[in-house]
Amino acid sequence: MKKRAGKEKGKKMAKKINNIAKKAKKHKTNKLAKHAGREEQIKTQRKPFLRITKIKQKAKGEAKNHVKTGIDGLDALFDKGIPEGNSVLVAGGAGSGKTIMCLQMMANKAKEGHKCVYMTFEEREDRLIEHMENFGWDAKEMIKKGKLKIVRMNPFDITRNVDAMLAKEKGELLIEVDPVIIPKNFNPDFIVIDSLTAIASAFTQREESYRIYIEQLFRFLEKLGATSFLITETKEIPEIFSASGVEEFLADGVIVLYNIKRGDIRESAVEILKMRGEKHQKKIVAMQITSSGIVIYPEQEVFGGIGTES
Repeated sequence: MKKRAGKEKGKKMAKKINNIAKKAKKHKTNKLAKHAGREEQIKTQRKPFLRITKIKQKAKGEAKNHVKTGIDGLDALFDKGIPEGNSVLVAGGAGSGKTIMCLQMMANKAKEGHKCVYMTFEEREDRLIEHMENFGWDAKEMIKKGKLKIVRMNPFDITRNVDAMLAKEKGELLIEVDPVIIPKNFNPDFIVIDSLTAIASAFTQREESYRIYIEQLFRFLEKLGATSFLITETKEIPEIFSASGVEEFLADGVIVLYNIKRGDIRESAVEILKMRGEKHQKKIVAMQITSSGIVIYPEQEVFGGIGTES
């Protein structure tokens, strides 16, 4: 009788241990599933930023030529100049002189015999030519000699290109799709894109698609090897220097133009925020838009007034 009772007790204990083991296994499985779910969530959140880190950086220590902008005072802010092939954001608020600066740089380089492309997503070609002529830059002659091309594009054509890029990523498209269209049989030394802000406006509520496009654009410019300037619209005193805040990390350089309000007048100023592969002065200096273009005063620092109105 005692033997049978002991046997029954043993069976009950074994069953209890088995149940505990099952519960422990189930808890472990649930915990692992929960952890996997969190890991997947983190991966999903990081996807847009992982794309950025995959973009190849130029090799450190690589010998590069440097280019001058030809703008009075701007070149003095650099040790040697802008490294050839760099992509540079030209950021600033309304009326700060971004378009004038880029048109002036293209005029200077075209006069030196370099091939230049100015891609506009806002103003008409004839308006930009007129703008250049008003400053005394003979745009028509540069165009005639084949040194300057002004190309107007519709930003909504870009969104269609992105759809094609996404289709290619999924294996549904077998042809290469370029982020911008360079004129046929024209290999530019210098490119201006005016502006990334206009392109971003065509991607309303499609932030992820815009980021994919921006990644492709910077890859394309790097592969092309041309020195490029990309205009972005910011606040008067910018906190970020581009539409998404990502572009300034992808770009090799950032030039910031300020249009600072002091009482009833506005003062123009410029700053080299960063320039990969080049030493530069780290200060905000005075700038003036004259009848013959932009003039920068590298020795005249702008103290105070940045970030506040007086």
